[in-house]
Amino acid sequence: MKSYVALLYSIILGDKRRVVMTDLRAMAERLGYLGPRTLVATGNLVFDAPERPLADIETELESAFAVTFGRHVDIIARCGEDWRKLAAGNPFPAESEADPTRVHVRVMRSPLHAEVLEMFSGYCSQGERMEIVGGDLWVDFSGKASESKLLGVLTTKRLGVGTFRNWNTVRGLRDMLSG
Repeated sequence: MKSYVALLYSIILGDKRRVVMTDLRAMAERLGYLGPRTLVATGNLVFDAPERPLADIETELESAFAVTFGRHVDIIARCGEDWRKLAAGNPFPAESEADPTRVHVRVMRSPLHAEVLEMFSGYCSQGERMEIVGGDLWVDFSGKASESKLLGVLTTKRLGVGTFRNWNTVRGLRDMLSG
């Protein structure tokens, strides 16, 4: 049995309806995942399951989500060990501790390459800094992410399937993982 983290890209269903986390946990239980638990109401799921390829888990979760909630949502999965490595690889630890909401990671389905940093450096107009660690894009927004021009250009169309989580969420999920 392994622990997994699954991140939903966007859980707004339309008409300003959000996915209720109890419904998400129930969906995971129907798939046979053990001990599903969620963190905040933004689509963060931790569960245990027999070891399988991540792509299989992502496909299964996306299919079940579409059936359960009536629309497709991209879901990125990581095994618990890899999530712990992601958290340990935070290139902005001092900034994260000073303000956990200013440091975000875009967790990617397919790893990013270093040229991404050059592509978007011109959008760093308020002291933002970016690093790629393990194929994921870490950003220190040096303030509120919502006030940065950078956030609006880091899209799925430009980067591929991925989703942002702030440092509070990253460490919260790390802390939820069993053994």
